[in-house]
Amino acid sequence: MSFDVPDDCHYLASHEWVRTDDGAARVGISDFAQDELGDVVFVELPDKGDELTAGEEFGVVESIKAVSDIYAPVSGTVTAVNDVLFDRPELVNEDPFGEGWMLELDLADESGLDELLDADAYRDQIE
Repeated sequence: MSFDVPDDCHYLASHEWVRTDDGAARVGISDFAQDELGDVVFVELPDKGDELTAGEEFGVVESIKAVSDIYAPVSGTVTAVNDVLFDRPELVNEDPFGEGWMLELDLADESGLDELLDADAYRDQIE
């Protein structure tokens, strides 16, 4: 099976992605992760203004198969939460890199991106 792995994202080994644009970072879980989880039925996310630390848990995704922690790929302050997911968690399955994004951060330090996997390394991991 082939999974979508956009080249403009960085990845954690635990299957979270981050896409940056001018100091802002959007975070979600990968296509591989949503496929492994199955149908997502609930998402628990932090509040706007919360401080996240790279590698630490920031939320939970619950599916018909499992409950999984979600980890912050980078450190920063939460500037937006995708509230639509509270009513439509299935967007995580349908469009994990688009409408199924989870939160946006104001990056504490862009050098944290250097610690993450690039798209090629992440593809190698999931194959």
